[in-house]
Amino acid sequence: MPSITLAPGLVYHPDYLDRPAQERLLQALRAITKAAPLFTPRMPRTGKPFSVRMTNCGRLGWVSDVQGYRYQPTHPETGEPWPAMPDQVLRAWEELSSYPHPPDACLINFYEQSARMGMHQDKDEEEFEAPVVSLSLGDTALFRYGGLDRKDPTKSVKLRSGDAIVFGGPARLIHHGIDRLLPGSSDLLPQGGRLNLTLRKVEKPL
Repeated sequence: MPSITLAPGLVYHPDYLDRPAQERLLQALRAITKAAPLFTPRMPRTGKPFSVRMTNCGRLGWVSDVQGYRYQPTHPETGEPWPAMPDQVLRAWEELSSYPHPPDACLINFYEQSARMGMHQDKDEEEFEAPVVSLSLGDTALFRYGGLDRKDPTKSVKLRSGDAIVFGGPARLIHHGIDRLLPGSSDLLPQGGRLNLTLRKVEKPL
């Protein structure tokens, strides 16, 4: 399907990954989570656990704990370097980002059926010229997006398994989040739930 511009800089790519491509990516993610197990991040200061579990692949990975949000080269529990990004993920970045340098990090969030993600900005990176590229697998999620100010009006779009969404340029720092999942809307993950991959360029290119 053709891409849909939801707002300046915010582009939705429905059905970007067909079913065989989704299954290949899921197999790659299983290998990644075996090497870098899913962990439960915690909010800075309060230590409150997130409702999602996460891991990363790539040179850097995003983590959150009582000390704050940050990127680091190793898994917070195993101390091992993050696994490499699959070629399929790098191709998605090349096809969707319109940015000349590869991503540094791929955050992998696993949403169980009751999980959500509050409205937030992706602003822990140094490089805002690069967009954020997001890929969805599994159950449909209600993705909410607003503006640069938390008080700006919001809209929502359903992100289905295989969909991609890209926010860059004037939309790079918009507030966005996941209101809820639609349980049973996909049979890709046998246990249900949703996997979301978020690709980011963290450091400014040399």
